[in-house]
Amino acid sequence: MKEEQVQDSGVTEDNAINEESAADQAEAVSDNDTAAAGEAVQEASGDSDEIKRLQELADEYQGRVLRVQADYDNFRRRTLKEKEELAQYATSKLVTELLPVLDNFERALATAPAGSDGDAFSKGVNMIFRQLEGVLKSEGLTPMETVGQPFNPEFHQAIMQVESEEYEEGIVTEEVQKGYLLKNKVLRPAMVKVSM
Repeated sequence: MKEEQVQDSGVTEDNAINEESAADQAEAVSDNDTAAAGEAVQEASGDSDEIKRLQELADEYQGRVLRVQADYDNFRRRTLKEKEELAQYATSKLVTELLPVLDNFERALATAPAGSDGDAFSKGVNMIFRQLEGVLKSEGLTPMETVGQPFNPEFHQAIMQVESEEYEEGIVTEEVQKGYLLKNKVLRPAMVKVSM
């Protein structure tokens, strides 16, 4: 019986060793699974960090593309507007150079000599003046109306102040040189005398 007990105790010990070994193995497997799960979580969080980083990068590039597109649209609109203004005011240099000629015609008409020869000459100059005035008007040139208007530094150039009983203070009393607008843009301000 002692032999059986020894054998039983050997079997029990073997079983206990096997159980301990199985428990150790199970614990090792459990630790490995936990480690693998931890690595998987780390990889997943690493992947989500990578995804988050890539999403931010994509958002940044999309924002850049939208800004570049908006800049291009603004550039296109601005150049179109500049072309329209250039076409509209292309004649402004020529018209500006013709203004002294127009002024001289007006002066010549104002000092026309009297007499039959003077009348014919005056009539001819007047016709040339009206023709030139018509051409300039067709280009958009219009004279400013200044006398009796309030002084406006955008349209008038004051050369002197005069006392006036007829006008209030700050009103244009006399026009020394005509001012002109070219399509609602001041081409030459009018030289005026202003009441004080």
